[in-house]
Amino acid sequence: MFHPDFQPKPYWWERYTPTAVDLTDLPGHVRVAIVGGGYGGLSTALELNKNGMDCVVLEAAEPGYGASTRSGGGVSGGVNIGKSFSGKTLDPASDRARGVLTDGSDAFALIERLIQEEGIDCYWKKNGRFVGAWTPKHFEAQSRKIALLNDAAASGAYMVPRERLREEMASDYYYGGMVVERSASLHPALYYKGLLDACLRRGIPVCAKAGVKTIRQAGSGWELATTRGTVQADQVVIATNGYTGDVTPELKRRVVPLASHIIATEELPPDLAASLIPKNRTLADTRRVLTYYRMSPDGKRVIFGGRARFTPVTPQQSAPILHRFMTDRFPQLKGVRVTHAWTGNVAFTLDALPHMGKQDGMHYLLGCNGSGVAMMTYLGWQTARKIAGVTNRVSAFDTDDFPTHPLYNGNPWFLPAIGAWYRFRDDLDRAMARV
Repeated sequence: MFHPDFQPKPYWWERYTPTAVDLTDLPGHVRVAIVGGGYGGLSTALELNKNGMDCVVLEAAEPGYGASTRSGGGVSGGVNIGKSFSGKTLDPASDRARGVLTDGSDAFALIERLIQEEGIDCYWKKNGRFVGAWTPKHFEAQSRKIALLNDAAASGAYMVPRERLREEMASDYYYGGMVVERSASLHPALYYKGLLDACLRRGIPVCAKAGVKTIRQAGSGWELATTRGTVQADQVVIATNGYTGDVTPELKRRVVPLASHIIATEELPPDLAASLIPKNRTLADTRRVLTYYRMSPDGKRVIFGGRARFTPVTPQQSAPILHRFMTDRFPQLKGVRVTHAWTGNVAFTLDALPHMGKQDGMHYLLGCNGSGVAMMTYLGWQTARKIAGVTNRVSAFDTDDFPTHPLYNGNPWFLPAIGAWYRFRDDLDRAMARV
């Protein structure tokens, strides 16, 4: 199944490969030091600069090396409202849920506005999303969410029964599903490059290879010791998401890093490529062990991702699992080879919601829960406006309640057991649906 030219790296890096753009000396003092150079960090820096506040972005590797250039490139503007690792559930009919969905809608609008204002060429396409129902009960559950999605987030959502499934995909795999028209796709690495270029045009230092080793209070401000020197800052923003580490142990205890795995196929025959997803939507499903997939921006390949494993594995190990998931849905792709396979960390939270706020005096934006393109961009923008004092309302994601668990110290030791349980439940639900 591996193409002779197979590479264990993101397909997206064929157009933009993360490089160390700035190895100059770090600034001695800034008003805001931002830890983490992904979507969240760059969005924070860009909005701070627009509000007249100087800042520095401190990135441990090359800017864009992490999840921001490794995602599937789907942009829903929504968030996952449902049962989390802790078993807690956010009531879909609550005021909190309505606020979360409204902010999710605002996140989608922000992405589109940034792309237009900064002239980012990243294959932005508003073709919508289809979420396949794994069972008839899942279809019913989706149906109950339609009114709230449309009322609170202007989602343009509607249900597609099983007999019309082939309008959305060349397969009979699901029990129908839900379309969300107000969704989009983009090239995640080119979108990242666009944000980075926007920062560099404004003279914002985005410092590569500047991993933060310690953060300590120094008078009324902060001192950050990095692998390239020390920075003094009035305020600190933590935007490390799925790569949050020991420098901020209390935040590390509040996010669960989970590897998401993706493959890209070789170029397909034109007729086959055009037939798979006729409306060129981004697809996902309601399984607990999630999969998500789409066509590449040029429409020639399938980009297929999901939770191949709940333990660390190499791209060479995850690719056959994803290939099997793909051909389960599209049997016509058996024999199609894989040219690229890669992985990147997403950050889940114990309540399945993104969060922004302050911890130990530092601002943070964390926990995209798999919706990183929109949510990290939005949380960065909101955090910057909060620091600059120009926001006109409190975001639904800005709360003091950022849960953790007494038995969790940042090491997700429980993931293999949860993965096994989720797979068992998925298989059982599917088997019961066939009875």
